[in-house]
Amino acid sequence: MTKSVYRSAAQVTTFSTIEKTLSFAYRIILSRLLGAEGVGIYQICLSVFSVFLTAASSGIPVTVSRMIAKQTATGTEKGKHAVTTAGVVATLMFTIPAAIIIFFGRELIAFLFPDRDSLNIFLLLLPGLVLTSIYAVMRGAFWGNKQFLPYSVIELAEDSVMVILGTVLVFSATTPADGAFRATVAVLISYIFSFAVSVGWYLTHGGKFVSPKGQLKPLLASALPITAMRTSTSLLGSVVATFLPALLIGACGYDSTEALALYGAVTGMAMPVLCIPNSLIGSLAVVAAPEMSENYYAERRERLERDVEKSIKISMAIAALIVPPLFVLGENIGDMLFGNPFSGEVISSFSFMLLPMCFSMMSTTVLNSMNCEVKTLIYFFAGALFMLACIFVLTPYIGIYSYMTGLAGSYVITSVLNARLLKKKCGGARYFKFTAMCAAVCVAASAFGMLLKGLTQSLHPAAVICICGAATVAFAIAAMTALGMIKWQLLVRFKPRRRR
Repeated sequence: MTKSVYRSAAQVTTFSTIEKTLSFAYRIILSRLLGAEGVGIYQICLSVFSVFLTAASSGIPVTVSRMIAKQTATGTEKGKHAVTTAGVVATLMFTIPAAIIIFFGRELIAFLFPDRDSLNIFLLLLPGLVLTSIYAVMRGAFWGNKQFLPYSVIELAEDSVMVILGTVLVFSATTPADGAFRATVAVLISYIFSFAVSVGWYLTHGGKFVSPKGQLKPLLASALPITAMRTSTSLLGSVVATFLPALLIGACGYDSTEALALYGAVTGMAMPVLCIPNSLIGSLAVVAAPEMSENYYAERRERLERDVEKSIKISMAIAALIVPPLFVLGENIGDMLFGNPFSGEVISSFSFMLLPMCFSMMSTTVLNSMNCEVKTLIYFFAGALFMLACIFVLTPYIGIYSYMTGLAGSYVITSVLNARLLKKKCGGARYFKFTAMCAAVCVAASAFGMLLKGLTQSLHPAAVICICGAATVAFAIAAMTALGMIKWQLLVRFKPRRRR
């Protein structure tokens, strides 16, 4: 990868880290103000909405980015505007009819929600379906044109609007359902904000809407497999949100409040912590994907293989640094942040899931940048079927843990299948040994952290988290350095030279 890619990745990561920190703090605020039941209602409404949002636009930003990169490789400037316009047309073709049909046919989807209040909260988000889908196309245009600063700023500003407004509104909520409604209002307003700002930026900085002729058909052909995969992911989340609480009630003997609380603790508290690496890896993917697509279409094979290798190695290194502290301190984190010890047990028990999760996420991005969307879709379905099987078979025996077990297994399946395909597409990329070493570092650092935690149990919980967390990460870094996995001298090489 070039120096500019690393600088852009660092820039996007910085903004993304701030954004995710805000979102994480907001999760804590919601869990404290709404409780697990309110968070569960909020999560169910968002998960159902995400199905339609994902179906409308999830594959288009990535495809717009890749097609703009292709236009850059072939030197066609006008084609870039046509690609962006095609993306807007494609998403409007779905979102406007979908929003109308959902609103007037809301009784047909009422079964997806536990009560009438939840359905009404969901309907509040329908205008955002159109607006945020257009913003998604603008994101793709920013990525493809390598305009990462405006993208990063708008993303952070959107999240800030949601967090600030949501905190103000939820603070005076009277019931969990009322709090979920107010939090949803904040989400809608943030969608309106990002739509207005992104379109305004695009039009005032050289962007145009022109005839999409010649670009609409190939865009749809490439976007549909990605959209199908991501829509299936959201649909899977909605299926889980609908049936898992019901299974907990019917098979495990919980009442509805207890089932919603368990679901909220896992999806609204534990999973945001376990998904921390996604923001870092997502930042790298946003920057690296257009570069890899450009190298792929320009047939620069050596550069492509080098970029693939480095992207996956960085992703696995991130996982190796985050898994040990979560394994050691998961229970402390859940108790301190959410006041929910059970969420901490989930964090600790499934922290090692981050290794296949990070590999699966980055390898899927890499393969999609090389026009392998159909195969990654098939691989996703293989993992999804395994997860659903785990939920329906194991819930009577291990309760809510069936969901996490199935999720971990699905990442393992997609990782193995992606690795096989990558070996065929980029045989020169070497990362298997590095991945195995990352797993070994995780085990060693986790063992070290558990020993240190036993020695510091008498201290204040916050002190235990700070001391053990810092020491565990430091141990992992030292181990990776000793094994030659981190080469600090490369940082010196990437420093820009001063001009004379």
